[in-house]
Amino acid sequence: MDYAEIEKLTQKVKQENTFIRDIKNEIAKIIVGQECLVERIIISFICGGHILLEGLPGLAKTLTIRAFAKVIDTDFMRVQFTPDLLPADLIGTRIYNPRDLNFITKKGPIFTNILLADEINRAPAKVQSALLQAMEEKQVTIGEETFVLKAPFMVLATENPIEQEGTYPLPEAQLDRFLMKVLVDYPDRKQEKEILTRFREINVDNLKQIIHPDFIAEKSKIIDSIYIDEKLIEYIVTLVDETRKPSGKELKKYLDFGASPRASIALMKASRCIAFIRGRGFVTPDDIKEIGADVLRHRIILTYEAEADTKTPDDIVKMIFDSVEVP
Repeated sequence: MDYAEIEKLTQKVKQENTFIRDIKNEIAKIIVGQECLVERIIISFICGGHILLEGLPGLAKTLTIRAFAKVIDTDFMRVQFTPDLLPADLIGTRIYNPRDLNFITKKGPIFTNILLADEINRAPAKVQSALLQAMEEKQVTIGEETFVLKAPFMVLATENPIEQEGTYPLPEAQLDRFLMKVLVDYPDRKQEKEILTRFREINVDNLKQIIHPDFIAEKSKIIDSIYIDEKLIEYIVTLVDETRKPSGKELKKYLDFGASPRASIALMKASRCIAFIRGRGFVTPDDIKEIGADVLRHRIILTYEAEADTKTPDDIVKMIFDSVEVP
């Protein structure tokens, strides 16, 4: 793609990406701050991926997800994950009908567009396995029947990083299915003051439906056409490969297992979305850096030595980006 074509694509992107601003502005009517969280949710939805939100209680994670579902006019279901949750509580079950002498299928809350899996790490392994099939294959099996989930389908999961009693660590295979893992932090003093000022106005029902999911699906075709240079593709491959076969001694000491090829795909798709939101028809190294930690932090497994040295996944991701030359 030559310069003229890229410039033409950039102009088209600037015309087509205005709905992103409309979504943000509408959600901002009840959500104070959390701009990064809102943007990451939008990116995941556009990419057709799932997102894991980690943060302490009371940081508006659930409220933000409910607001997003209302603004884009989609079906929304919330499931509170608990240690006694059963797969049937999530996907549904077969019920015997004595009048007709046969079984009927009762579908569960997973048959929706946006599923909020609240405190996902509290559910046992069988529930995680049932959710894993839905996240990867966009379908579920109930009895002998397989049902395709309606598009779009997105899982937004939350987890509490502090309280570990009664929790189950998410399997690595399931973590890899999340496009991104986003850390949700406290608001600053100014934002918290505004929250108190606007507290009585916070009501999801007051939000307007800005767009329909089909509209976003059309825009995803433009995003897929955003130009990414061969050198940047090589940059992404090198970054992900560095998680598996680190070149530096310190990284070797801290990394046990690296990211899968799914991470490379996620990094490329998400960086294209960042470029689209910023109004560009091409990806820059800064786009990849901006989204890198969200895409990689849950896909790397650290050694015991890293834990002993109080190294976090974000510390390791930063070391990886610092060790790879920017094209």
